[in-house]
Amino acid sequence: MSHLIEIKDAYKIYNPGENEVRAIDGVNLTIDKGDYVCIIGQSGSGKSTLMNMLGLLDVLTSGTYILNGQDVSSLTDNELSEIRNKEIGFIFQGFNLISSLTAKGNVELPLIYRGMKAEERHKLSEAALERVGLEKRKDHLPNQMSGGQQQRVAIARAVAAKPPIILADEPTGNLDSGSSKDVMRIINELWAEGKTIILITHNDQIAEKAHRVIRISDGKIVDDYINENITPQANLA
Repeated sequence: MSHLIEIKDAYKIYNPGENEVRAIDGVNLTIDKGDYVCIIGQSGSGKSTLMNMLGLLDVLTSGTYILNGQDVSSLTDNELSEIRNKEIGFIFQGFNLISSLTAKGNVELPLIYRGMKAEERHKLSEAALERVGLEKRKDHLPNQMSGGQQQRVAIARAVAAKPPIILADEPTGNLDSGSSKDVMRIINELWAEGKTIILITHNDQIAEKAHRVIRISDGKIVDDYINENITPQANLA
């Protein structure tokens, strides 16, 4: 069976030469459809660089990245953008909402980039907001919502177009404990529904809830293991 994601001999090198920094240093990695993977590491470990590679936000210095059967290692920015918009839903620590747009407007924005007709956009965005419990806040601006609500809008934006992969970068980093639990519950529900979840964190407690944990240090994968007791049902209990 082919893997959803396959990375071979991946390097990301800054300042090549005597003072080079290997942010990713010879990484080999496969992720299958329906996996719930947590990539954990401290600041400077290379986890954010790896996330950018996985999310097609940056390109490798060398190596191969095959996504859903397609080698994306040498594609143009426009080609990467098109694939990224169809295949990956992003959830960021800082929410990355547009302050002048309502919750519904923020959720619709990536659908506009996909060239989707207005009627379908409205339907999908409202369904996504209902999915995260914010259908009654759809006309509110980001500054009229709490941090937890803003992150749920960001999740709605990530899932509205129903991408197969959800890439979450420290999704609870700016939230209180109650809001963090709400966000992680939604992420667990998405996993239970068959989404492939890739979550980036420095938090061991968050990692403990993932089915597979990949630990990175100095640009290298130093541990990769399965939490056998973690299932969608167990996480939602």
